Amino acid sequence: MPWPLEAHRPRLPSCDERRHMTAQTAGRSRSGEADDLDAMVVPRGGKPGPHALRMWRRFRVPAHQDTSARVRGVYPFLAEGNLPNGGVYVGQDMYSGGAFVYDPWVLYAAGVITAPNLVIAGIVGAGKSALIKSLYTRSIPFGRKVYVPGDPKGEHSAIAEAVGGKAIILGHGLRTRLNPLDAGPRPADVADAEWKAMVNARRLDLVGALAETMLTRPLTPIEHTVVDRALNQAVAQTQTPILPIVVERILEPDPGQDSSLVEDGRMVGHALRRLVSGDLQGLFDGPSTVAFDPSLPMLSLDLSRVANSDALVSVLMTCASAWMEAALSDAAGGHRWVIYDEAWRLMSQPALLRRMDAQWRLARHFGIANALLFHKLTDLDTVGDAGSALRAVAASLLANTETQIIYRQGADQVGPTALALGLTRTERQLLPTLGVGQGLWRIKGHARLIENRLHPTERRAFDTSTRMAEPDPAPNPDLPAPSHRQESP
Repeated sequence: MPWPLEAHRPRLPSCDERRHMTAQTAGRSRSGEADDLDAMVVPRGGKPGPHALRMWRRFRVPAHQDTSARVRGVYPFLAEGNLPNGGVYVGQDMYSGGAFVYDPWVLYAAGVITAPNLVIAGIVGAGKSALIKSLYTRSIPFGRKVYVPGDPKGEHSAIAEAVGGKAIILGHGLRTRLNPLDAGPRPADVADAEWKAMVNARRLDLVGALAETMLTRPLTPIEHTVVDRALNQAVAQTQTPILPIVVERILEPDPGQDSSLVEDGRMVGHALRRLVSGDLQGLFDGPSTVAFDPSLPMLSLDLSRVANSDALVSVLMTCASAWMEAALSDAAGGHRWVIYDEAWRLMSQPALLRRMDAQWRLARHFGIANALLFHKLTDLDTVGDAGSALRAVAASLLANTETQIIYRQGADQVGPTALALGLTRTERQLLPTLGVGQGLWRIKGHARLIENRLHPTERRAFDTSTRMAEPDPAPNPDLPAPSHRQESP
């Protein structure tokens, strides 16, 4: 009995049959051959019989198996390695269609990242502000807390009140006053002697930072001595000193002190005097009328009333950083978000930049996740001079950030962004085409294209373009109607 597959093999013509077919072909006329070719119709499956030239086996390509780390180089975004499932819902993966969650503390616990900090960059209107708001508000039910040490536009204030937190609004004409020399909340596990040393060091660092901000230069060693002596005298006079007492002790030291300190500290004293009796008075020249409550789910420092004064913004941020450092040093404080909105403006101040760098390096120790918001990464090039120490500190903030979220970039920013972050060609081509709320997420070698999904309530609360969408006010009937006639020259 023949093998069953023999029936599927095509039969080859014999020698006599081939000779007969050759003779028939040679006897045809040229015109008849053309007619035969015109009439020939090849079926979909090819020529039948021996002319099919097909094998009895079906053509098959062997399957190829490889690791996700290698395959994702050929198929980016489609063959990415998996991330831990824990975290808050962010949105939808634009390639796989699955849900995407994120939590820096979960990723750190899983060993995916070694630093919980993140940076978000995108042009105006791309949706980066809505993204960070959705991240921290959705984290609050999981026990996370939120600190906004400087909100230049005041857009986080309403959210802070809505989640049960507090927004501290400072500005001229308001009753709110902030004493930067407050001791702040005391951690539960700190002894008396250690706490006294911590408060003294924080106050000394704060007064020095304020003086450097007002002088726009570093203090000399002699000026540091002047500040130290004056602060000690102020603490001996009252348990909770205020800036007017420190300034008075700098300009007029107690009897018995070195008389040369008066001349050595003259510039520092007059610089700090602006905070107590100059153009910045009324904000820092007395006891605090508000308290920093670390138990609240969210605290925000609203700087919208003073956003036009870079000097005042830097002073307020310096004072707020001192407040928050006391709470951040508490090991029992839990996990906290620290949001730096409009970071390009804050990083232009050397004292603030150094404090931010310290918080970046101690993020794991403090249990915090710092978030920097930029319009474009080239904003870092405006920090200090090229090759300066300040430029190096600003670059280190980006280097110590393992979660990078890039929203739509202008055509002129694609190249610098790709160079700064080491983007692939595919990632680089995607940046100018991203829509509102769509971003390229890069988490320690893992790349995702994510669209942030918002609930209608969140969309209304997070919207920062309501002023642009408002209708024009009704015209005043008492004023004459505007004329659109063009006068001839």
